[in-house]
Amino acid sequence: MSTITPHIVVRDAARAAQWYETVFQAEERDRLEVPDGRLMQLELRFGEARVMLADEFPELGVLSPLSIGGTATVLHFTTVDADAVWQKALAGGAEVVQPLHDAFWGERYGQISDPFGHRWGIAQRIRDVPHEELVHAVAEAFGGDPPA
Repeated sequence: MSTITPHIVVRDAARAAQWYETVFQAEERDRLEVPDGRLMQLELRFGEARVMLADEFPELGVLSPLSIGGTATVLHFTTVDADAVWQKALAGGAEVVQPLHDAFWGERYGQISDPFGHRWGIAQRIRDVPHEELVHAVAEAFGGDPPA
């Protein structure tokens, strides 16, 4: 595993794993089930990255975004075909948070909320943006002057 591996909590980890396999082509690598059938850990591989899933364990304070009313985290998924992944996500019940568009930082980018309450940025590199151009574009996008 890498130094930091996301470990996300979902309602119905087995169903979530199937959704991530369908939309993001994730591959299940391992699962640990507790005696009552909940999954303590389910490892998915997304290309070179790993994400761990777990079911909710309310008795331990382990809750999903659906139980706590949202998430402050966005998982950034890079692909060679953002439009295709976007369509699969929407067909699978995802909700649009930020429409897919050609962003000033050089990606085709949009955000969805998956049926389990997690936010995903779906990105495809479309061009390299020189740092100076990026600094000016950020300042313009947020209504200010670039730093001196």
